Amino acid sequence: MIAATAQDVVVEIGSMPILVRTTSPEFVEILEKRYGVYVNPTAKPVFKFEVEIVSSASLSGAIDPDEDLSVRFEQGRWVLERGDFHAELDSDLRHGRIRQTAAPYAIDAAFRIVHSLILAKQGGLLVHSASVVRNGRAFLFAGVSGAGKTTISRLAPADATLLTDEISYIRREGDGYIAFGTPFSGELAQHGDKVRAPLAAVYLLRQGPENRIDPISEADAVRAVMESVLFFAHDTELVGHVFDSVCNLVQTVPVRRLTFVPDSRIWELIG
Repeated sequence: MIAATAQDVVVEIGSMPILVRTTSPEFVEILEKRYGVYVNPTAKPVFKFEVEIVSSASLSGAIDPDEDLSVRFEQGRWVLERGDFHAELDSDLRHGRIRQTAAPYAIDAAFRIVHSLILAKQGGLLVHSASVVRNGRAFLFAGVSGAGKTTISRLAPADATLLTDEISYIRREGDGYIAFGTPFSGELAQHGDKVRAPLAAVYLLRQGPENRIDPISEADAVRAVMESVLFFAHDTELVGHVFDSVCNLVQTVPVRRLTFVPDSRIWELIG
């Protein structure tokens, strides 16, 4: 019996390319369709995933289909589990293996986890928020579900570029922060543009009877941003890194409360 030939797909998000190696042509097609412009075959990977595609029956035999996401460090490796996949990563976060069905949802979750773990050591963050570029500057909009992240993205003027309406990707660079487009979408169901821009401000969203921007204390800013950070591992050291990153972000980038009426006039205040 001839062994299936492995194929590689490199997905580059936040200038951090991750190689996915699989013997499933069907899954290669799924990846290329799912990630579109974020597929970059010429990029040098910083992490490699070997993906084993299995049937739902095979997967459910080893994993509880109702299992919540678990990210833990045990016996010298990271173990990621959810009802639809099982993955193991080496301690240096350079290589991993994942068993999943031929669907993009599991690898999507694995990407987010790997990026969050690597970013934690680099001063970067994944933030549950929308982000938009206008006039060469990025603006991030965070808030609880229903606060208006997708709404404010829809209201953005024609000269604005959407980075995401779901998960913002922030990396520290020099004395500031850079926001990157991501393929992680929310209600808009569309990729953010694959561009980057300096982060100019973070707005904490709240819908109200008028448009206004109010200052908040540093402690409140740290608390609010921490509540929006996506981080999945219960690891004391890495959580400490994330907290330090949020504190530095708040001290570096203006964080303001943005109350808005859901119409396009709000962008006259933003920039």
